[in-house]
Amino acid sequence: MSATDTATSHQPLFSGLWIALVTPFKDGAVDHPALAALTTRLRADGVAGFVACGSTGEAAALDKAEQLQVLDTVLSAAQGLPVVMGVSGYHQGQVLEQVRTLAHYPVAGLLVSAPHYIRPSQEGLLHWFRTLADASAVPLLIYDIPYRTGATLTTETLLALAAHPRIEAIKDCGGNTAKTQALIADGRLQVLTGEDAQIFHTLALGGAGAISASAHWQAPRFVELMDLMRAGDLPEARRVWQTLLPWVEACFAEPNPAPLKAVLAQAGWICNELRAPMMPASEALAQRLQSVAEVSRP
Repeated sequence: MSATDTATSHQPLFSGLWIALVTPFKDGAVDHPALAALTTRLRADGVAGFVACGSTGEAAALDKAEQLQVLDTVLSAAQGLPVVMGVSGYHQGQVLEQVRTLAHYPVAGLLVSAPHYIRPSQEGLLHWFRTLADASAVPLLIYDIPYRTGATLTTETLLALAAHPRIEAIKDCGGNTAKTQALIADGRLQVLTGEDAQIFHTLALGGAGAISASAHWQAPRFVELMDLMRAGDLPEARRVWQTLLPWVEACFAEPNPAPLKAVLAQAGWICNELRAPMMPASEALAQRLQSVAEVSRP
């Protein structure tokens, strides 16, 4: 067992730094060698796990066969590090089919968002998540991201869902600090922020960690930040966070993952390619990112 494994072995599974992986493309197709190399690189940086086919992974632009191929590549390259698979949609029968298909894969959990576009009631949201959790072979992480789905999960709904034995964590992009605090205080769900700018704040409140896009770059610094917060060294953690914050802010100056892919392409790790209607980062932002990425180095 490595030092990293030892350090994280007493932590809950859904805690620490998880990487919301990009999906590299090359000439219109998924670039599996680049994806495998990226996953291998990040695994060596001490991250807790990976999320495949989330919003950062442009899952909406991948067909179902491509999504499963991406998952296969990530599972292989992760070499036993836990992998969570993104699941989304608004047709309950089709999403249930996804969940049942994924029962045949060694994933650690499923990251499930509310059904987008249709905006169900709170009762409808309870039914959605409970039905999917009942059908799942692995734990569910609720992906609370109302600005993408159009559906707001109330604190009461989330606390009710926390009672389900297979709903164990939340990727918190709800934008409501009071809700975040209530979930942390309740303690049944592991609260991981999905808003990178809120990583320090969520950890300071007692959150479990983060599912981060920007941590593709300088991942060891983000791991260090979490270790410092866990150890209670707030002054040093604050110093590390202040060096990372300009990078985090620049990484979301245009729609994710375009800025991130621009930097990873500048480093030679992937091609700077996205699937329409996503567009590459502007030239002005690419230049800004290059300078900020250098400054964020230790």
